[in-house]
Amino acid sequence: MANTNPVKVAMIGVGAISGIYLKNITNVFKEVELVGVCDLIPERAEKGVHTVKEYIEAGAKAPVPKIYKDMYEAFNDPEVEVVLNLTRPYEHYGVTKAALEHGKHVFSEKPLAADMKEGTELMALAKEKNLLMGGAPDTFMGAGIQTARKVIDDGLIGDVIGATCAMIQHGPETWHPDPDFLYKRGGGPMMDMGPYYVTALVQLIGEAVGVTAVTKKSFKERLITSEPHYGQKIDVEADTYLTGNITFANGAIAQVFTTFDVYYPSQNYARFEIYGTKGTMIVPDPNTFGGPVLLMRPEDVEATHSDPGLRTGNLPAYAGYKEIPLLFDYNVNSRALGLSDMCKALRTGRDFRANCQQQYHVLEILTSFEKSSREGKFIPLTTHYTRTAPMKNNPMHGILDD
Repeated sequence: MANTNPVKVAMIGVGAISGIYLKNITNVFKEVELVGVCDLIPERAEKGVHTVKEYIEAGAKAPVPKIYKDMYEAFNDPEVEVVLNLTRPYEHYGVTKAALEHGKHVFSEKPLAADMKEGTELMALAKEKNLLMGGAPDTFMGAGIQTARKVIDDGLIGDVIGATCAMIQHGPETWHPDPDFLYKRGGGPMMDMGPYYVTALVQLIGEAVGVTAVTKKSFKERLITSEPHYGQKIDVEADTYLTGNITFANGAIAQVFTTFDVYYPSQNYARFEIYGTKGTMIVPDPNTFGGPVLLMRPEDVEATHSDPGLRTGNLPAYAGYKEIPLLFDYNVNSRALGLSDMCKALRTGRDFRANCQQQYHVLEILTSFEKSSREGKFIPLTTHYTRTAPMKNNPMHGILDD
């Protein structure tokens, strides 16, 4: 008889991103159960448990998680089936490796690792141990990107010939409570925000085959203006201005630009366009789960938008586009959706969507930007990728498809 009990999960790392995971595991995803938390700073673990208690008092049906003194106590807990790795990027490798060595399945925040050497070792270890390994981002599983994928798969923009993605901002040191790690090894805008864009690209277009890029550090140090580290300075290690092209197996070319160096209107920081032989689609911010998804086909374009001689100079930016209704569930911040999907796979034996094959391919693309710039040449990719299954709607919100 199939095991239908919730999968028991231990959270390692209770930092800034943990709040939404705590909320959704406790309140939304019914096939996942948080049994314990651990953080190098005990107060963070205590705060996480307090948060869960507040949700329980408000009516959530969940146990109060225990606090582990260190990650090894969690790894040695026979109750734990999956380790949720929410540590800093340069710590992902060490925590994931130790969890796998202790026989635990792992779901980690992005990226899979800080470099390809670490990623390759983790892939081999997970395979050797016959363990599931996956990770963020899972935003591509939300209503917005899934609707965009259906637009492409149904042929509404024809064959994809290209894309443009841009993530433009002046850095997280103005708002993030602990921004230091975002400028260290495994950080920078490409490794921090790039996973959202590149994961969405491979989900929408498919396997990539190469990267050409130019990258740099515009500033040697950054001044923190957020609390609690206001006034402290960060020595910048990661490149913070990265621009280049990703070439895909189907011939499409995507321009990708990420930076922490540029002042830019916050409402416009995310740009994502897909170009096809029959039309163009505006993809929603891939760091979110919702819309809007906008479609422009030549049949719909107004004369004043398509004929340069008739333009008045004051047209809206998206004149000629029509909004596509969202066709899938999970249109609000649903982090832990990928974790829940992996837990469902653990119980049913099916594949899951935010798997390590995807993480590994994305990691090679991300790290190839700096490699291409450093070596001054096109970087052919060695990893391969097959798109995972599209989402299926389930009338029971918080329960994934079989």
